[in-house]
Amino acid sequence: MSTGTTTKPTTSAAATVATPAAATAPAGEGRIGLRANLRHIGALVRRNTLQIKQDPESMFDVLFMPIIFTLLFVFVFGGAISGKGNQEAYVNYVVPGLMAMMGMNIAMGVGTGVNDDFKKGVMDRFRSMPIARSSVLLAKIVVELGRMMVAIAILLAVGFTLGLSIKTSVVDLFLSVGLSAVFGASLMWIFILLGLTMKTPQAVQGMAMLVLMPLQFGSSIFAPPSTMPGWLQTFTDYNPLSNLADAARGLINGGAVGHSVTITLLWSLAITAVTMPLAVRKFRQKT
Repeated sequence: MSTGTTTKPTTSAAATVATPAAATAPAGEGRIGLRANLRHIGALVRRNTLQIKQDPESMFDVLFMPIIFTLLFVFVFGGAISGKGNQEAYVNYVVPGLMAMMGMNIAMGVGTGVNDDFKKGVMDRFRSMPIARSSVLLAKIVVELGRMMVAIAILLAVGFTLGLSIKTSVVDLFLSVGLSAVFGASLMWIFILLGLTMKTPQAVQGMAMLVLMPLQFGSSIFAPPSTMPGWLQTFTDYNPLSNLADAARGLINGGAVGHSVTITLLWSLAITAVTMPLAVRKFRQKT
């Protein structure tokens, strides 16, 4: 009789202890529905947007980089490549290529931002919340895509001022912007993975520059590959930035774009398929 009496309170106490523990444990991603996940992403996008509002200097790269790069490349290299006084022809060549460059440079900021959030302890707050871990990273990408659209809009505005002309249609122009956004989003997963792996934002930025420089200048963004040595032409042919620049150039200036668009989309799919699971897994391990 006494044995039965002592057993029941023990079981009840165990249940009482277990219940709060289960209630306070963060919900796994498998228990979070699509609607809740989208709500979390929206809330985090708003948080990141407000962060930009409180730190407007973080938009300086988006606002000034398209202007500075366009003016420099058109007036420094335009005469040498297209002939003196014929910079207008170079505008139609380089501006579509710079769309690819904008996406890559802005994508680098995602990695440094993620790394900085860990340094400031922001991720410690997210760790205690019952949210999908992937929603934190997806919100970062959504905000950076918005920044990218602002940069491309400024780039096109400067290009039109310098003589850029659309020889196809407005729809093709928007398609070129969308293609740049798709490829830029895939690159962001690479830089997020770097941000989660490297120890400091400076290390992320340094590693990113080692990746950016060869890809940008060893491409068809600034000059036709036909003027390059044979070994560099081979590198350029396989460079995804070259395919994106050629696709955007064809969509704006006219010409065959099927091959370049297909290769760009395949690159985007492959990069995302490889780096996104690695980034999400690394993020879960750190949080």
